Order: sequence, then C-alpha cells, then structure tokens
Amino acid sequence: MSNNPTGKVIVIVAPSGAGKTTLAQRLLNDFSDIKFSVSATTRPPREDEIHGEDYYFLSDEEFDQKIKNDEFLEWESYSGNRYGTLQSEVDKLVETGYFPLLDIEVRGALNVAQMYNSNAVSIFIEPPSMDVLAQRLSGRGSETDDSLTKRLKRAEKEMQYADRFDHIVINDDLDTAYSKIASIVEPYITEKS
Repeated sequence: MSNNPTGKVIVIVAPSGAGKTTLAQRLLNDFSDIKFSVSATTRPPREDEIHGEDYYFLSDEEFDQKIKNDEFLEWESYSGNRYGTLQSEVDKLVETGYFPLLDIEVRGALNVAQMYNSNAVSIFIEPPSMDVLAQRLSGRGSETDDSLTKRLKRAEKEMQYADRFDHIVINDDLDTAYSKIASIVEPYITEKS
C-alpha cells in the first residue's frame, strides 16, 4: 500500500440518488489535482462507456483472478454485478501526485478509510429525507417499483453508517452541498502546493 505524504485519498459515499456522481464530477472539474479512480466491474459496458476511462470491464474470471491475487482495495456485488477499486489504480494516481477520488459503496469506503487512515478523507452525502430521495429516484424514470423499493431499503441501511465517516454533507441544495465538499477537500490540496 502506498503512503501518500502529499495528499489524501478522497472517498465519497452516498445512497443512490443523493447526488454523489454530480458532486464528484464538479470536484473533478474544479480541482485539477483530483483524479477519478476508475473502478473495475463485471457488468457489460453501456453504449457510451469506454474501457479504462469509465470502468475496467472484466469478465467474471478476470475479476475472480484479481480477487485471488488481492488486487482490490475493496469490492462488492450490486444488482448481480461486481464492482471493485483496484489498488494499482489508486497507487498510480498517488505516485503521480494526484488525489484519487473514490466513488464507492459504504462497506468498501469504510475499509478504504481504515486502510489509508490519516491519508484518507471520507465524505458521506446524505439526502435531506427519504421522501426526497424517493422523489429523486422516481424522477430518473429508470426505476421500476421493485428496483425503487430495493434502492430505498439499501439507502436506509447505508445511512445508518453515515456517522462513521469523517464528514456528513446533506444535499438539500446542490450548490450548497458542493461548497461544503469543496471546503472540506481544498485545504488538503492547498497544503500539498
């Protein structure tokens, strides 16, 4: 495991629909020292996704081999597919002077935060309420009643772990939530310079 003396591994966690992807993208756009850590997955690529840029798309056998070789910082199964953070991907970013941004699930995030300890900063993004989260998920138009129910149950479980993260940011307004997140990570990046 690499030691990152100049910066932190930035771990962002949120239930589906809490705005994590949008907020992470804004961080990447505003801070050139932050780079997204590309995860590996066994799910097939969507039409516009690029291997090595959006995800590393692996077969089940390739994923199994990486687990066996202890190449993942963390991995999880979700909706019938597996997702994982490759140690080599995080190390590559750290070694080239970047702050890796990990957009991962709760259990994996807790493991990564524990492994990197003081070299990680973890941020849990929370929706203002379960009702708002349900509205956001239904508004996507991609959820069936069954998948919406499953996502909301999972969100309730995930939010029980919020206090185990370094920071909790409630996303009731995107700009306000982003300002809070930027103010959390900016001192680490400024410290490096």
